[in-house]
Amino acid sequence: MSHYKQIIKLEAQRLGFSYCGFAKAEFLEDEAPRLEKWLNQNRHGEMSYMENYFDKRLDPRLLVDGAKTVISLLLNYYTDASQIDGAPKISKYAYGKDYHKIIKKKLKQLFLFMKENIGDIEGRVFVDSAPVHERAWAKLSGLGWIGKNSLLINKKMGSYFFIAEIICDLDLKYDSPVLDMCGKCTRCIDACPTDAITESQVINAKKCISYLTIENKKSIPKELQKNMNGYIFGCDICQDVCPWNRFSKPHKEEKFLPNQEIKKYRKKDWVELTEETFNVIFKGSAVKRTKYSGLKRNIKAYL
Repeated sequence: MSHYKQIIKLEAQRLGFSYCGFAKAEFLEDEAPRLEKWLNQNRHGEMSYMENYFDKRLDPRLLVDGAKTVISLLLNYYTDASQIDGAPKISKYAYGKDYHKIIKKKLKQLFLFMKENIGDIEGRVFVDSAPVHERAWAKLSGLGWIGKNSLLINKKMGSYFFIAEIICDLDLKYDSPVLDMCGKCTRCIDACPTDAITESQVINAKKCISYLTIENKKSIPKELQKNMNGYIFGCDICQDVCPWNRFSKPHKEEKFLPNQEIKKYRKKDWVELTEETFNVIFKGSAVKRTKYSGLKRNIKAYL
């Protein structure tokens, strides 16, 4: 079994994944009361899908019959590229092409490799496509700990990465969780301009800039608009201030390279953005998720 783990990790690395870990597919007993409390307090805002499939979100065996292992993978998206000073900002993860299709293709390649080199395996691949508690599984797989900003932090690479999973019926030796190394640091909490981090590892989505600019379909509350720090899609503030991200290194995924139009766009260009130009610039981009009307709303809030 250790041999299987090794060849899976090597193939994952060849495909571009930074880290790969293994956890036992079982009910997330510790996460259940936390998720229930968060939902009951309506901290999820308009993300009603978070209320759906509560049991499946906590038990991968309900997603894949006979599941024994959750394989978690991290893919780096950090970039030291930047936009023009004074221009509206978008999150680093959206600089290039939409990660969903890119990562899913890699996952399918890895799963096919497993079937060809290990044997008849049943399973499914996931990247933000089903009710999977991805950060909890990455934590249990030993890939990092959950920071006070609720994001997974890896000791060697920080937190700028996507998380993906393969849930399968292959029985493997599991990895062990690592220690929480945030200590007394509260930089992410202190830096959040909208006070969205209400306490360690608890986010009030209705105040989170990422939620307000992407998931939120209503107008952005005026009392929050003035504190959005120039962001019009997503937000990197709580990651930018995290000391562990001093270890972040630029990714090597060609399709994540920054869109050159985004890099050179000035404030005036964003304000005058037309729907036709939006569709051209952001074709195949995660920014399409907010749609043209949503991005214009965000730009208006920025102004």
